Amino acid sequence: MIIKRMMAGVYAANCYILFDEETKEAVVLDPGGDIDDVCKALNQLEAKVKYIILTHGHFDHTTGVDGLKAETGATVAMAKEDNDMILNNIMYYGPLIEGGAELLLKHGDILKFGNYKIEVLATPGHTPGGISLLVDGNVFTGDTLFKGSVGRSDLAGGDHNELITSIKNNLMPLSDSVAVHPGHGPSSTVGQERMENPFL
Repeated sequence: MIIKRMMAGVYAANCYILFDEETKEAVVLDPGGDIDDVCKALNQLEAKVKYIILTHGHFDHTTGVDGLKAETGATVAMAKEDNDMILNNIMYYGPLIEGGAELLLKHGDILKFGNYKIEVLATPGHTPGGISLLVDGNVFTGDTLFKGSVGRSDLAGGDHNELITSIKNNLMPLSDSVAVHPGHGPSSTVGQERMENPFL
């Protein structure tokens, strides 16, 4: 699996392309903007995008969804709680395609693209519907867990205690070798965060 990280939008959120070289199927995570650049990267890979998945509903991770959906026809997926926040026009959430996401995700769901499986891990706290995505020894944590830090919880729907509980219950049990790819900043590993993250 190829993982391509792109910094998208005015807040330079990490947008990830996950690409199966054999089948050419791909998934795009958190397209926060700069869709022309994302589409250029997809075209270079000759990728067929199956899913656009959002780790949470804040605008710096969702602004490019509508444009990317129009270009690719991919299915948009996210947790129901954050989809509802967008549809209710809560501050800092959205935009999204009209009518919201087509696929609402919950803990334990499995999505398949190419030869790979993506497991959905519920990690609320930064937002009520925050999720992390586990695939092939990698976990994409959105704004839940960063290298040496955790997400803020002072915006609508945030809860710091829930955030820490989510990380400890659903991320820290993963193997030390699992790579952590956050919604902003550099990557890490579960083992490194277990040992060094001061919030844990």
